[in-house]
Amino acid sequence: MSKFIVIDTETTWSNRVMSIGAVISDSDNMQPLDCKYYILNPEYKTGGMYAEFLFHRRAVKPIVCTRSEAMSDLKKCCSQNDIHEIFAYNALFDKNNLSEISYMKWHDIMGMAAYVQYNPAIPKGAKLCSTGRLKSGYGVEPMLRLLSGNNMYFETHNAVLDAIDELKIMMLLGHPIEKYRNI
Repeated sequence: MSKFIVIDTETTWSNRVMSIGAVISDSDNMQPLDCKYYILNPEYKTGGMYAEFLFHRRAVKPIVCTRSEAMSDLKKCCSQNDIHEIFAYNALFDKNNLSEISYMKWHDIMGMAAYVQYNPAIPKGAKLCSTGRLKSGYGVEPMLRLLSGNNMYFETHNAVLDAIDELKIMMLLGHPIEKYRNI
């Protein structure tokens, strides 16, 4: 069985990573196999737009540690699971914020979800750019609402819960991981 990882980060007011959520997934059926959730100390103490959701009751128990410890553990986890590919929604943002693992192969989930060529759930008549990308409304929350039909869904802005939701977007799109573009 081959595996990949979906990563999401939340940042402080000064754009420093304060939490990292990672979901290890099966490449064949895109089911979650394990989750890792790191809250970075001391960064999280400075606060950020979504700091109130760091210790969300639905999230897996976080590992509160330094960035160096989190990255070391995440690299070890990837190595032990033979993971070489990372997926993220707006992957360039997360890749740029996680330079320690930027050498891995990164793929952008949003690059599939936001384009009419790859997302049959985008309604006819939606406002599109000439490339086929939605002009607006292609963030995680509106996209998961569109794909799932659940208009009551709200993004938590908790890194591990958001990574799980981003994996759901991949499952609902139904494309094999090979179809996702490298960044």
